[in-house]
Amino acid sequence: QVRLVEHGGGLVQPGGSLRLSCTASEGTLAYYGIHWVRQVPGKEREGISCISARGVTYYADGVKGRFTISRDSDKDTVYLQMDSLKPEDTADYYCAAGHFCSLAGANQPYWGRGTRVTVSS
Repeated sequence: QVRLVEHGGGLVQPGGSLRLSCTASEGTLAYYGIHWVRQVPGKEREGISCISARGVTYYADGVKGRFTISRDSDKDTVYLQMDSLKPEDTADYYCAAGHFCSLAGANQPYWGRGTRVTVSS
């Protein structure tokens, strides 16, 4: 019902910032809770943030105060603003759509292809 695409990854120095975006190449994000999930190759996926269809936001403890999730309904886009980046934030970042926000597990039915974030000197 929806096809997701992420943009905005890249190489940044520790302490720097990046803004990721999630859009729908098919369908719409309007009716879903949109998650940001990250994964280091060979390790378990980690849910880090979610914004509900009504705009309620959630954050994992490790990114609270540094990352901000937001939704632009007119552009049908969800953003993840990442500030004060650390080397431990290096991972592939995915957006995922589900009926409800849940930072535990990976049960959302729709996923993007991911975008790579590398934090290094």
